[in-house]
This record gives sequence, C-alpha cells and structure tokens, in this order.
Amino acid sequence: MANYRRGRINDEMQKELAMVLREVKDPRISDAFISITAVDVTPDLKYAKVYYSAMRGDKKEVAKGLRSSAGYLRRQLAQRMNLRMTPELSFYEDHSIEHGAHISKLLNSIEFAPEEETEGEEE
Repeated sequence: MANYRRGRINDEMQKELAMVLREVKDPRISDAFISITAVDVTPDLKYAKVYYSAMRGDKKEVAKGLRSSAGYLRRQLAQRMNLRMTPELSFYEDHSIEHGAHISKLLNSIEFAPEEETEGEEE
C-alpha cells in the first residue's frame, strides 16, 4: 500500500513542480525551457530526486539555477501539497529525451533497399 501512496506523491509532485517552475524568476531557469520528467521520493518522504530535461541554455548554469532555487521550490510545494513533511529536493539531469531523439534520428536515416524479385517466386 505504501508504494501506491509514493507513486501518487511522485506524480503530484511532478505536476506541481512543473507549474512552480514557470513562476521562478531566475533567468537561468526561466529561459531554459525545463521539463520535469520524473520525481522519486524516498520511502520516509524526506528526500526527493527530481529528474529534469532542459531544452535550451547551458547545462551547468541550469543545474546551478535549480540548486539555488531549491528552497523556493520546496516552500511552494509545501504550500500546494498537503504533506506532513516536504521532501528536500535534489536535481538530476535526465538524458532520456536526448537519447530518444538520437535513436529516432538514426532510425530515420536508415535507407531500405527495395526488395528484388527473383525469377523463381513469380507465379
């Protein structure tokens, strides 16, 4: 039963963080077009790993901006979510979107040769 609750908290925290990130005034974050791909909360709800993907901007500057705004984001989550304890946030860059785009590009670049008809197969 606890895993079900953690799953709901993960999903809700992901939605709320996505909305709160729009309100952050730090130019490192607001200009980077950040999407929250996943949130993983520990079983004791003290810590949360937030996986993000940034489409623009310097990756190091985006990471610094997220670390510096972690307190603000945590406070906003505490106000929006009804939890006894708001988890401490740590941010990790998620490369799955870039990896998927790379694989899609590779698949699109494959050219298939037309199948040649052999004389024995014609009926």
